[in-house]
Amino acid sequence: MVRALDGHHEGRGPGRSARDWIVDVGVVVLVVIVGLVSLGVESRRPGALPDAVLLGDLIVGSAACLAVWLRRRWPVELAVVLSIVASFSVMAGGAALVALFTVAAHRRWPTVGAVWVLFVMGVAAFYTMRPDPDLSFISVLALCLVATAAVVAWGMFVGARRQLIATLRDRARRAETEQQLQIEQARQAERAQIAREMHDVLAHRLSLVSMHAGALEFRPNADPVALSRAAGVIRENAHLALQDLREVIGVLREGPDGSGSRPQPTLADLPALVAESRAAGVRVRADYRVQDVAQVPTVTGRSAYRIVQEGLTNARKHAAGALVDVVVEGASGSGLTVEVRNSPGAVDTRRSDQQGEGVIPGGGTGLIGLSERAALAGGRLEHGFTGGGDFHLRAWLPWPT
Repeated sequence: MVRALDGHHEGRGPGRSARDWIVDVGVVVLVVIVGLVSLGVESRRPGALPDAVLLGDLIVGSAACLAVWLRRRWPVELAVVLSIVASFSVMAGGAALVALFTVAAHRRWPTVGAVWVLFVMGVAAFYTMRPDPDLSFISVLALCLVATAAVVAWGMFVGARRQLIATLRDRARRAETEQQLQIEQARQAERAQIAREMHDVLAHRLSLVSMHAGALEFRPNADPVALSRAAGVIRENAHLALQDLREVIGVLREGPDGSGSRPQPTLADLPALVAESRAAGVRVRADYRVQDVAQVPTVTGRSAYRIVQEGLTNARKHAAGALVDVVVEGASGSGLTVEVRNSPGAVDTRRSDQQGEGVIPGGGTGLIGLSERAALAGGRLEHGFTGGGDFHLRAWLPWPT
């Protein structure tokens, strides 16, 4: 911002732009013309100064006018020098006035006030050396104060306008940067959501596939009917896993109107999920205490579905053969509570050093994802082992009236 107020442009360093060149050349030409006119008027006054003095004024004043070219680089220093020169040179008066304007446009009030006082003192000194018979000292001083006050006010207005423009540009750049950051954060959040969806839908299906594949591996001589049933479950869940994967990836192709993605599961789909787990050999005891499932908000119902799905998946992974209790209860205004509890299985797969066959590996991120899902929905999730060794998963989700 300081660089912009000093007349320097970003990316150009201390150099002048094409507009600066035009303005500076015009200002130099203007002060030279004003100085020559003032000097001509002075030479025609009664009792004019000797030609040698007028020639010296012309030389010094011309140098002062040309020095205006340096006003962008050294505005205060140049204004001080020109105010002193203008105290004895008629031709330098216009250049000193331009320098005062530059200081008013580019510097703060204390500096502007000091230069202004110095300029007025220079005018008073000039009148003392070259008094005007038609104007009194008070009249000259009053005219000087009015003229310089107008110049200072104009310069400060131009400086305030430049500062406002620079501030608005800076805010625009920051707003654009913040917008890009928000877009990137939204992308990251969407990717995290897709990752959670992929984990939820695939872990459930693949755990069923792994469990029945392990059964086929350890019982190759089993009853052909049982083998056929297990192979059918594997085939069906592999097909469903691919279908669920397509549904999740469909989010990436979703258009602005929401087209491109298939309907997501809700609380009404929970009985089908439990029935599917029972068909796969999991012992599930479900208790639904929600009177009107259709009134459950979509986000709340989907979160409850995913929580039960992850609970059943974890039971198959870490407590094979255990009885799983699923309880879903709630009402509008009081929230929806989801509980999944399972007793220790026939084979404990929680030990990290166990390398037995049939153990389904887990990434350890399912419960973390559920906690994030519940928090995003405005609820909370608790999980852990009870004193009796059961694993208890409990979530509360908001259900506004």
